[in-house]
Formats: sequence, C-alpha cells, structure tokens
Amino acid sequence: MVEINNKTRTQIDLKLVKKTAEKVLVFFKKEHHELSIGFIGDRKMSALNLRFRGKNKPTDVLSFSGEGEDLGEILLDYQQISRQAKKYGNTAKQELIFILVHGLLHLIGYNDETEKDRLAMVKLGEDIIKKLKL
Repeated sequence: MVEINNKTRTQIDLKLVKKTAEKVLVFFKKEHHELSIGFIGDRKMSALNLRFRGKNKPTDVLSFSGEGEDLGEILLDYQQISRQAKKYGNTAKQELIFILVHGLLHLIGYNDETEKDRLAMVKLGEDIIKKLKL
C-alpha cells in the first residue's frame, strides 16, 4: 500500500506519484510492502536535512527505512525538485519521477555515498524509468 501526503500548498500530480511508486515496487517484487510518501517545503526539509545529514539546506529527497513489511518513508521537497529540473534541463514531472525512483532505490538498499555508487544509482534509476516507461 502506498500512502501519500502533500503538506504543501503546491498542486502535485499525486496519481502519477502513486503509479510510479507502485510500478517500481512491483519491479523489485516489493508490492506487498507499505510505503509512505510525503511532500514538504524547503523549511521543513532543511531542518530534517540538518538533523539527519548535518546539512543546513533543502534537499530533494530524504528516505527513511522501515522494518518488515513497512518499506519506509520518502520525503520530497517539490520546490527543490522544481529548481533542479530547470538546472538539469528537465520538466518538473521528469525530475519528480527521477527523484522518487532514487528515493525508492535507497529504501530497497542502494546507496550513493561514493561517487561510483552515485553514478551507478543514477544509471539504474534512468534504466528503470525507461524500462517501466515512467
């Protein structure tokens, strides 16, 4: 089950978010796991990023692993995602899908702590998006 909460005033295509998450969960045979996705603003994301990563700035996504059938929680900052989309020449929708997939990869067990791992995660995310036609 995928639960989504939008704590911002921004209109976000939550059906797209749910469909994307569900397809990725099926791809990794995790469709019976619970997943929570939340959209928060820059201020809240900055505070959480400082608390959990020691970085006092907004980030696009934070992932928190769960236990057992609870895969975990993904928090997304749509304002940051929109800024990044412009920077990377993507639409906000394309960037949202990429960042959501990236967050899901973290919950499934991938990490990007080294440059090699980061590049591998980026490629894997792009491959999944193409394969699933997201």
